[in-house]
Amino acid sequence: MKEGKLIIFSAPSGAGKTTIVRHLLSKFPELSFSISATTRLKRGDEVDGKDYYFITKEEFLHKIAQKEFVEFEEVYSGTFYGTLRSEIDRIWANGKHVIFDIDVEGGLHLKKKFGKQALGIFVQPPSLEVLIDRLTGRGTDSAEKLAERFKKARKELKYAERFDVIQKNYELDVACAEAEELVKGFLKKN
Repeated sequence: MKEGKLIIFSAPSGAGKTTIVRHLLSKFPELSFSISATTRLKRGDEVDGKDYYFITKEEFLHKIAQKEFVEFEEVYSGTFYGTLRSEIDRIWANGKHVIFDIDVEGGLHLKKKFGKQALGIFVQPPSLEVLIDRLTGRGTDSAEKLAERFKKARKELKYAERFDVIQKNYELDVACAEAEELVKGFLKKN
């Protein structure tokens, strides 16, 4: 199996990384989305095997013990997320490059593990206040969960400099166009 490249989009929740990744998937047929495994419950109309692999905490811990993850972490108290090695292998076996929509620490782990084979992009929101407004506007989280997300976002914004590129998402159309150019340039490299 020929190994491909990895394009990692990381950001605090609400920065716009998911929207940018979806845009790129519509523009680059050679990219395939890496589906993360998680122990959290489904939200809204999420689909198992499309949005996430929804597994129990016991299954997740077993996969950790079996060294089936290339990266994983307890993102929020009691809630695990991770990237299965089999997911990357599945995408590469199909002759595609992997694109990730992943939290900041997970993105840094992937970048460290795959080095120059990976492009790490940090999506930066206009401000913490805008980020808070976006998360609050979603209406999907309790006040307690929002407070946890805000605290985590403050911490994650400090990691931006560790990524290859800081992608400012002040205006979504501009951010998507800039992301297209970044991806195009990275995929052309040997």
